[in-house]
Amino acid sequence: MVKNRIVSSPTDGEVQKDLSQPKKETQKLCGSNYPLSILFVVVNEFCERFSFYGMKAVLTLYFTSFLHWDDNLSTAIYHAFSGLAYFTPVMGALIADSWLGKFKTIIILSIVYVIGHIVKSVGAIPTVGDQKMHVVLSMFGLFLIALGTGGIKPCVAAFGGDQFEEEHATERRKFFSFFYLSINAGSLLSTIITPMLRADVQCFGGDCYALAFGVPAALMVVALVVFISGSGLYKKLPPQGNILVGVCKCVGFSIANRWRHRGKTYPKREHWLDWAREKYPKQLIKEIKMVTRVLFLYLPLPMFWALFDQQGSRWTLQATRMNSNFGGFIIQPDQMQTINALLIVTFIPIFDMGIYPLFRKCNIDLTPLKRMTIGMILAAVAFVAATAVEIEVQSTVMPEPAATESYIQFLNLADKDINITLQGHNNFPVTMAPFQDPDNYIKLNLNSPSQSFSFDLQYGNVKTKCSQNISEMEAYSVALYKEGTTLHCKLLQDEKVKPQKGKATVRIVNAYTEDMNITLGEVDFGRVNKSLGSSQYAIMDRGQYKAMCKVGTTSYDLDVGLIDFGAAYTIILDKKPGDASLRFWKTEDIKANVVHIAWQIPQYVLMSAGEVMFSITGVEFSYSQAPLNMKAVLQSGWLLTVAFGNVLVLIVAKAAYMKQWAEFVLFACLLFAVSIIFSIMAHFYTYVDSAELERTEEDKEEEIPTPNKDISLNTVSKQTNM
Repeated sequence: MVKNRIVSSPTDGEVQKDLSQPKKETQKLCGSNYPLSILFVVVNEFCERFSFYGMKAVLTLYFTSFLHWDDNLSTAIYHAFSGLAYFTPVMGALIADSWLGKFKTIIILSIVYVIGHIVKSVGAIPTVGDQKMHVVLSMFGLFLIALGTGGIKPCVAAFGGDQFEEEHATERRKFFSFFYLSINAGSLLSTIITPMLRADVQCFGGDCYALAFGVPAALMVVALVVFISGSGLYKKLPPQGNILVGVCKCVGFSIANRWRHRGKTYPKREHWLDWAREKYPKQLIKEIKMVTRVLFLYLPLPMFWALFDQQGSRWTLQATRMNSNFGGFIIQPDQMQTINALLIVTFIPIFDMGIYPLFRKCNIDLTPLKRMTIGMILAAVAFVAATAVEIEVQSTVMPEPAATESYIQFLNLADKDINITLQGHNNFPVTMAPFQDPDNYIKLNLNSPSQSFSFDLQYGNVKTKCSQNISEMEAYSVALYKEGTTLHCKLLQDEKVKPQKGKATVRIVNAYTEDMNITLGEVDFGRVNKSLGSSQYAIMDRGQYKAMCKVGTTSYDLDVGLIDFGAAYTIILDKKPGDASLRFWKTEDIKANVVHIAWQIPQYVLMSAGEVMFSITGVEFSYSQAPLNMKAVLQSGWLLTVAFGNVLVLIVAKAAYMKQWAEFVLFACLLFAVSIIFSIMAHFYTYVDSAELERTEEDKEEEIPTPNKDISLNTVSKQTNM
């Protein structure tokens, strides 16, 4: 619900002016009490939220895959952007209430918003400049988007509320339900569609980030056009002065006045804000006391948002290392955020009409602060679940070889079993059947950064040696093959790092006696030399692939099967003399992702339930505990808790060098500790009832300030945290 009202008290000798606009007949929507203008506001909000969440859904993968940043830097920039988007609403509220008014502020900052999207989309085009140019354009575009989305955040909902007459308060409350629905609808659709545009549409030889950012840019243009189209229908209140500025002045004067009188003997004052009585009216001071009590409760809240906003960063990165195949339907890692929007829409009626009434029937008093505490605990448990998933994911990943270590495996391309031994090493002997897939790499311990090893080979009745120089922190395959009656070996350096972002890597080894030109899907490996010549690893998407091989003037088509999530493959091609067909052997050097992405669902369920109990309850609690004209101050404080939560993630991502599961545990423990602190603070909080707030409003209307009192706090602007 949004209200805007003038409450001015004339000073001595001053005539009170009516600042309201001349009344004009409001066009109604389909004969109802709803003004037609709100239709434009709701459609605008739907398009804007689609634009914002659609862009944000693919942002982390854009950083890692397109700009090639590591996970920590990508997470830090993601949360720096999110934090800025929640710092700028204070600026937007100041501009709207003190200077331009809500309508002009929305128009101007929406133009800034559109420019940011366009710059961001251009920065995602590979052919535009070099890597440095892409980074500059991307960061400048994100800065403009943060200014735009944050600046209009406190204005759009309040502007929608302005369109209603006071006698239509019921319709205004229902409007905000539609408004909230438009936000979730825009978020839900965008987190489904933009990841599909990124992954399913190929442009410039890879994922189409330019399109994934371009469509949200187009939706923001639509949002601006729709909003401007309703200009003739809007009720536009003039700027009326910002309550936040007045509150800051009062608090600042109180602190300064107390500092000036330090060490002097004065009558004791019950509250530190009472030091502002020399300049500000008692009623204003009383209202600010109410607000500061709630703001004090806000101090622990950023920790909840620090965990909540990692759904779009750390949890998305976790999803890229999981198997996302749902029986033929592939869900993109960045589409998992859709679960949150779906669950929120589902949980709100379940909690409001089921869980909360059930607790009341059981005589369990779930006060707002208790609900918020439970919400924080649920978010912490969600990170415990994320930790369990992360540990399971990591257990399926071969650790990279450390210093003084190296990995080795053997590929038997001959026609008999080969027994391999290495004196002084417990992992040997090893027997490999022809074309047997190696189970695991064998770890070699080195005495120096590079060491020569001599392997003893038993091939039937023939014994021979294979000497190779092995370097530390590398992985190798030793291909064993026969030329004539002689057994030979060749060392191939393997991929040692698991492919990221759900991709796979593939290389081709040519075991034939002639050079080959090889294409796998749309990837051209070019010419691969004969006699175990090897191509470079190529990054590929998951899918079923066919290879086209050309030997001289003869072409061969091979169905190489599934290239799976997160695997590294070696495809060995060979042709027996006199055989018309070409054969292949596909080895999985790094195993595919085996932990299914569905295991992330419990953590999303817990986090979404926590959001319903924490966020929605928090907004309701804040607005119920402050006088009418102080609600904007509390909303600004609420939005700042989101901003500081993102700053916390930024600090941890850059400062804490730890394994991902340990970082999840750290965040869970911190939120558990904060929830205990918050519950203690909540225990000592005394709720303000509606009767007291009504008395506050009545006292304010009766109070006439003296001429020397600096007070012009007239604006009431209720904003939503969306």
